[in-house]
Amino acid sequence: MSQTPTDTPDSGPSTVARRTVLGAMAAGAAAPGLLALSSPASASPAEPAAPAAPVSRKAAALPGGGDLGPNVIVFSPSTPGIQAKLDQIFRQQESAQFGTGRYAFLFKPGTYSGLNAQLGFYTSIAGLGLSPDDTTINGDVTVDAGWFNGNATQNFWRSAENLALSPVSGTNRWAVAQAAPFRRMHVKGGLNLAPDGYGWASGGYIADSRIDGSVGPYSQQQWYTRDSSVGGWVNAVWNMVFSGVQGAPAQSFPNPPYTTLDTTPVSREKPFLYLNGSEYRVFLPEKRVNARGTTWGSGTPRGTSLPLSQFYVAKPGVTAATLNAALAQGLHLLLTPGIYHLDQPIQVNRAGTVVLGLGYATLIPDNGVTALRTADVDGVRLAGFLIDAGPVNSSTLLEVGPAGASADHSANPTTVQDVFVRIGGAGAGKATTSMVVNSRHTIIDHTWVWRADHGTGVGWETNRADYGIRVNGADVLATGLFVEHFNKYDVQWYGERGRTIFFQNEKAYDAPNQAAIQNGSVKGYAAYKVGDAVTAHEGWGLGSYCYYNVDPTIVQHNGFSAPNRPGVKFHGLLVISLGGNGQYERVVNDTGAPTSGTSTVPSTVVSYP
Repeated sequence: MSQTPTDTPDSGPSTVARRTVLGAMAAGAAAPGLLALSSPASASPAEPAAPAAPVSRKAAALPGGGDLGPNVIVFSPSTPGIQAKLDQIFRQQESAQFGTGRYAFLFKPGTYSGLNAQLGFYTSIAGLGLSPDDTTINGDVTVDAGWFNGNATQNFWRSAENLALSPVSGTNRWAVAQAAPFRRMHVKGGLNLAPDGYGWASGGYIADSRIDGSVGPYSQQQWYTRDSSVGGWVNAVWNMVFSGVQGAPAQSFPNPPYTTLDTTPVSREKPFLYLNGSEYRVFLPEKRVNARGTTWGSGTPRGTSLPLSQFYVAKPGVTAATLNAALAQGLHLLLTPGIYHLDQPIQVNRAGTVVLGLGYATLIPDNGVTALRTADVDGVRLAGFLIDAGPVNSSTLLEVGPAGASADHSANPTTVQDVFVRIGGAGAGKATTSMVVNSRHTIIDHTWVWRADHGTGVGWETNRADYGIRVNGADVLATGLFVEHFNKYDVQWYGERGRTIFFQNEKAYDAPNQAAIQNGSVKGYAAYKVGDAVTAHEGWGLGSYCYYNVDPTIVQHNGFSAPNRPGVKFHGLLVISLGGNGQYERVVNDTGAPTSGTSTVPSTVVSYP
């Protein structure tokens, strides 16, 4: 999402920078005092093992386990030259926004000193302990924006997970944009979310993390923090949302724009790789209801684990047929870093299947197929990979459950976590609808679904993608929903009792004229559309921005469209016209003031209806 209107800060026809705001951005509400950082999750006395998967004994059976490939780089405290290796990969990846490199740095439990792990594109860093405190870096994990002249709005596709940091200066810098999760991290100090120089920034997502000091978003336009603990929060620009966060600022939307929920209704943390002695295993955290605080603060997290021998460890070049054969014989999938071309969908049919990517493993459907489909079964976990649309139009890219799925999965939902979708940017790509969710009770926990607005293969018809996410299943929860630039609706929600906590959107920049976005008699397609027949839906902290830089006279009627009935409720809505490039007439339905002139000031609705 959030970028400048041109591919580089000084190129292209526009001389007005895309983020013109923020004169007073650092003058937010005073941070609250330090609160207790205890976790409600109790420790498990011993870590139970998950039931063994039924593995076929046929002679041609595919093996489970194996090495993690050349792009997973594992360090121990005694490894020589760690900083040099980190620096080498960073130099390669720092500005490789649409490159093919994919890397994961894994740190064995222990203490590391004097490191600064700078992360570029498609680079993940993670500890290999059960708890973040098992792996301590006396140093920093840094994301900054020197490659883009201090503009952090394109710092996509990188992640940090399961580490404790003692920053050298007392504060770690994490100046990211979309698709850059910060999970299961313990920062023994403060966290600065802005680039050096406090230039533009547009992110972001924190979950299951403890920041002992204050979090300073400064220039960050929006942010979502879930089930964590913070020592304070310095300011807000447009939209800051918290659920289940100890130390979060109090509800105050729109001034300052904090939307705060005491708990997260349902959550289940992302699966992660760890070491049990010398054995790699994948930990599967348990579901929590009304969650608050981290899962790991009181000791061993609750959940089960699987040995790596129950995973087919995939390498780039493997065929979709082989991946499906591995799934059919009862194995899970671990996708090592790289690019995977698919000529048929990956089909997940077995309950409890895990598909876990490392280092932004990327799936590309080459011939118009769907990249991945699941059956209507319990407990599938999809996590940590990127789907990149291919040059032949796919009707869908990811399908969670088949059409008409109706089984009750409330006890063991499917989770979609850090699964990102891209149409265009790295080359021409097309998809009619990126993600379709049919299975009930699915949890979409942090996704960025992006029709590219810059890069190669970009144009109103070149990377045509009409719809971002369509939710047909009932009782679906989205925590951290980033969906941007689609030709028509960005989100369509037809399932009953859906809930979204935090939504960030930009309408497509490149609409050529008013007629191109006209929706019958309505000016433009809403960013977030709740189906006319839906009787119950609720959303908290939802924002939509427009920047119609091809035709700034375009008028968008509203950002949000929903049936006007008591069971359909919204809290903390905003729309913004960036520099007056296009205008919103209303916020939700026919409610809310129009955006005003070129002032880039949000128009807000505190609650609806």
